[in-house]
Amino acid sequence: MICPKCGSETGENLIECMRCGIVFSKYYTLHSAHSVPTPTSTPAQTRAFTFRDFFWPVVHEEVDPIALAGRILLLTLLALWSLKFVFSTVESNYAGASFMHLVNLPFHEAGHIIFSPLGRFIAVLGGTMGQLFMPAICLVVLLIRTRDVFGAAVAQWWLAESFMDIAPYINDARDLNLILLGGVTGREVADYHDWEYILRHLGMLHLDHFLANLAQTVGIVLMIAALVWAASSILIQFVTWRNVASNRK
Repeated sequence: MICPKCGSETGENLIECMRCGIVFSKYYTLHSAHSVPTPTSTPAQTRAFTFRDFFWPVVHEEVDPIALAGRILLLTLLALWSLKFVFSTVESNYAGASFMHLVNLPFHEAGHIIFSPLGRFIAVLGGTMGQLFMPAICLVVLLIRTRDVFGAAVAQWWLAESFMDIAPYINDARDLNLILLGGVTGREVADYHDWEYILRHLGMLHLDHFLANLAQTVGIVLMIAALVWAASSILIQFVTWRNVASNRK
C-alpha cells in the first residue's frame, strides 16, 4: 500500500505510515475522497522504507512548539555538559565523579546480580555490561518501538557517557587507587576491583591504559554523534513547525 501523504510504500495491514507517522483512517476522515487519492499498490510511485528512515525523525503535520522548545533547551544543556566530558582526561575521573555515575551505578550493580548464574568471570564483567546495556536498550526501544529519534539520540548520549564512566575504572586496573563501593580500594580487598580481575584473568592487565583510552575515545565519538543526531532531529521539526505556521498566515 502507498501512503497518501509521503508516497512511501507500507505494509498492507499497517494502520499508520512508518515514515511520516500518519494514521490512515484519521487522514482519510480529514480529507475528502476527491482531494486525496485512494492508496494504490503501484510500485512505480513508491519509495521503499530504507534503513536510514529508522534514524530520521517522524515528522507529523502538527509540531508542538512547547515540546520543541523543551528539546532545544535539553540539547543545549547536554551540549554544554558534553564539553566537560569530552575535554576531561581519563586520569581526572570526571565521569566517575559526576552525577551520571550515580545513575549508572544501580545498573552496574544489577548487572553483577543478573549475570551471576553464568559464573564468576561473567558476573564480574556483568557490572560493566549492565551499565552499557541499559542505555543501549533504551536507544533501541525509542528508535524502533516508539520512533522517537530525539529520545534515541539522548539515550545514545547516555551510552557514550557510560563508556567514559568505565574508562577510569579500566585505567586503574594496575594502580588500584580508586575508591570503590564500600569505601575501599582494590589493594585492600582481593578480587574486588572488577577490571583488575577481568584483565588479569584474560592476561591483558598490561593493556589497562590502552583499553581505558579506547573506551574514552568510543565515548567521545558516540557523544558527539548523539548531539549532531539530536540537533538534526530538532532542525527538521523546527522547519516543519515554521512552514506550518507560515501557511496559516
